[in-house]
Amino acid sequence: MFVLDSRLQMDTRVIGDFTLCRLLLMNDANYPWFILVPRREAVSEVFDLDAPEQLLLWQETAQLAAFLKQEFVADKMNIATLGNMVPQLHMHVVVRRTSDIAWPAPVWGKAPARAYAEAEIDNLRQRLGSANFAGFSVAEV
Repeated sequence: MFVLDSRLQMDTRVIGDFTLCRLLLMNDANYPWFILVPRREAVSEVFDLDAPEQLLLWQETAQLAAFLKQEFVADKMNIATLGNMVPQLHMHVVVRRTSDIAWPAPVWGKAPARAYAEAEIDNLRQRLGSANFAGFSVAEV
């Protein structure tokens, strides 16, 4: 049974679900920062997924990143799976702009997190819901 890591639960808000992944929003309004988590039990590495799921993870990641790049007028998209602090497999998809507070350094630990207002989160859910991603549904709140 899929259970979201407690640290991800604490640091993020649920936006919705793709076919494979739960889409989370990092609760840091300094950057549009999303996290995809495959809804599979005991998976810590991409190679722990079977081949069709690996492909689906990359398809969902690429689809999300392409939308975010256009929607937020990104200068660069940062996509990474690290897992040093949270062992559960998760893919970071971060919109970067040359004007953001951490540019050109990584976003981790550069500035204090600025929590989203509920209206901002609702707006992001609506924007992502209107993207018509294959197999995506917005979370019920």
